[in-house]
Amino acid sequence: MSNSYSLMIHGGAGALEDLKQEASEAVFQQSITAILEQGRQRLEQGDSALDVVEYCVTLLENDRLYNAGRGSVLNAEGKVEMDAALMNGRDLSAGAVACIKQIKNPIALARRVLDRGEHVLLVGDGALEFAQFCQMETYPDDYFITDARIKQLAEAKSAGRMTLDHERIKPSQKLGTVGAVAQDLQGNLAAATSTGGLVNKRWGRVGDTPVVGAGVFADNETCAVSATGYGEQFLRTVLAKTISDFVHFKGMDADAAAKAGIEYLVRKVQGDGGVIVIDGAGNCAAAQSTSGLIRGWIERGGEAICKLG
Repeated sequence: MSNSYSLMIHGGAGALEDLKQEASEAVFQQSITAILEQGRQRLEQGDSALDVVEYCVTLLENDRLYNAGRGSVLNAEGKVEMDAALMNGRDLSAGAVACIKQIKNPIALARRVLDRGEHVLLVGDGALEFAQFCQMETYPDDYFITDARIKQLAEAKSAGRMTLDHERIKPSQKLGTVGAVAQDLQGNLAAATSTGGLVNKRWGRVGDTPVVGAGVFADNETCAVSATGYGEQFLRTVLAKTISDFVHFKGMDADAAAKAGIEYLVRKVQGDGGVIVIDGAGNCAAAQSTSGLIRGWIERGGEAICKLG
């Protein structure tokens, strides 16, 4: 049992220089702070860390500022394909979905997978059949696809590459993958991550987001981690679990483990991205190899803080 709670959320990593314009920065500050305060209310009333990370990621998915849910980027076919996962540090239960379409909140579908307990990861048509079984409402493509995303895809195709949503093809769209980690009043940890993936991704590509140990991990004995960046690099380094192992085997706190994890990511695969971490003592930390990481936190019930750099 803990006498306080902690909460962190992120909105993606990348080149965020253009957000230093006052208006743009203010929009993100307002969004992140509002979601943190809504999460605080849930934690203060005794809700579980698992419920709160799902709730916060749902709010992020509903905001077109971010590359998840309604704001998802487009793949090479001009479609939205989304991934999401969450994990409960109390018992290591997890649920994930990948390559899904027309689901308003992929993190809610991932939670249904966790609650059923039969599987951890469902993909594509099978995940959508499961959504129908759960009577989850589907949304038409025009709910997700915007003119800005169409333009962004055209820029990526013109450049002949896949990109992070924040990456600088043109300094015009700097939006991002989302995630949350929390510790509740009972001392339980949880983590959740959701994404629309890479701009111009192809061939049913799945990144780190829905893979336990890569883009998401939570264990009450160590920490909770949510990652954002180039998923292939996080998959190859099993980065979320690697950070947990730094806590478990080396006795690091959240800050040291986050920094060690990003150092390992860069040293091994020249990785681009960032992580948010809460350890068992409720310490909040973040680290990144990119120039920016959109994140906010409430550490042990304190002030809500937002940072974009």
